[in-house]
Amino acid sequence: MLSKRGGLKKGFTLIELMVVLFIIGVLAAVAIPYMLGRSDAAKWSEGKTVAGSIRTAAQAYCGEKGAGYDFSGTTLEDLGFVINLGAGGGDLDGKYFTDDCYSIVFSKNGDYLITINAAKSTSGDPPSTPQQITLDSAGTFTDIP
Repeated sequence: MLSKRGGLKKGFTLIELMVVLFIIGVLAAVAIPYMLGRSDAAKWSEGKTVAGSIRTAAQAYCGEKGAGYDFSGTTLEDLGFVINLGAGGGDLDGKYFTDDCYSIVFSKNGDYLITINAAKSTSGDPPSTPQQITLDSAGTFTDIP
């Protein structure tokens, strides 16, 4: 457009600015819920990593003891982890999950189930969903709402 002085007008019209703000608002309305859901997944990755370490220790323990050993009653301490329940500073403490969150239950034959319970975390910022995830001796993670 030409101004009264014969030069070009520079700048944006009010309509153009409103369209840009509308587009930004729509993108924010879509992106924010998606990003909040991804933060729980990121927090659970810490728990799954620690559960994988517990699984590796459990496999080594079962290999050491051999077939015929009664594994029932085996604890995380038996696998070599230092646990400080409620005090912090244990081997399994992280940013979102603490020692209190992890448990393992062995069957007599050496099969086991590792449970991560977010509700037991004393970190102050655990994930909100799911409440628990389990890892079995076959390496399968299962969400428990």
